[in-house]
Amino acid sequence: MRRKVIFLGSLLMVVFFSLTLPVFSEEPIDKIVIAHRGASGYLPEHTLEAYAMAYALGADFIEADLALTKDGVFVCMHDIYLEYTTNVEEVFPNRARKDRHWYVADFSLDEIKRLSVHERTRANNIAYFPSRFPPSFSKFEVPTFKEMIELIQGLNKSTNHSVGIYPEIKKPGWHAYQGLPMEEALLEILNRYGYKDSGAKIFIQCFEDESLKKLRFELKTDLPLILLTWETIWNYRGNVKPFTSELTEDILEEIAIYANGIGPYKDRIEVNPDLVNWAHEQGLAVHAWTMRADSLPGQYRTFDEELYQFYIIYNVDGLFTDFTDRAVQFLRSWPSLEK
Repeated sequence: MRRKVIFLGSLLMVVFFSLTLPVFSEEPIDKIVIAHRGASGYLPEHTLEAYAMAYALGADFIEADLALTKDGVFVCMHDIYLEYTTNVEEVFPNRARKDRHWYVADFSLDEIKRLSVHERTRANNIAYFPSRFPPSFSKFEVPTFKEMIELIQGLNKSTNHSVGIYPEIKKPGWHAYQGLPMEEALLEILNRYGYKDSGAKIFIQCFEDESLKKLRFELKTDLPLILLTWETIWNYRGNVKPFTSELTEDILEEIAIYANGIGPYKDRIEVNPDLVNWAHEQGLAVHAWTMRADSLPGQYRTFDEELYQFYIIYNVDGLFTDFTDRAVQFLRSWPSLEK
């Protein structure tokens, strides 16, 4: 009963916020809003409640980071570790590896479903936002990717709209080293739910180019693929190796052979705004990350100013944000963006 009351309260919150916005635009727009880990600015990330709220706030796509359990089930979790956003240390105090991490890959789905999800805290992760949902409030659980897909597809049917999903496979090389290859399993579940070709409302993202190449060339998928870029990428043992410090025109030309776009950390564009034009010349979309209204870079006075800089001045195609409603409202204030 307590769980039902909590979930009802979360849904009422979703309804409240949805009533404050014109959720779906009358006209399509070129730029997209990607709900980063769901409505993570308002509810604990990667929960069904956060996904539902992001949907209600008008996201075009909703991100789902994916890790595999030891019994081969995709769960929605940003990290390959459980302790950053769950109470795994309390429930399974003796299940950490020697590095003091509790790995998703060491737990069955049944065990993970016994855990509670909470907001990130200073104690376990540097991405700490004290004004967000209180870590000790309510009870949330780790969803499976299947549950996330069925929620979004169910809402698409009941609202007669079409919101997409944006899964990221987390460290597939490391997972393969653990005996849990991700790529074929991902395509199997996506195919089961109708995500089959280039027109599907989906982007698959990954930091590892080898994984995207496997999806494109070995497994022959036509689904849209996005290469995430930062300063490092992960090798198959889970250690970092240097990534190119600058995305050159030649490198973007190589990426365009197997990917449909890039997902750069926003600072890369700040340092080299030509990156967006170079990518567009290769037919690559640019989806930058991550915009947070409660973690504003010093050069911007307001969140809208940062959104303006990226959407309008830098001309990116999409932005990942913890605050879906703020980006949706911004785009609707710019009629020049309408087709």
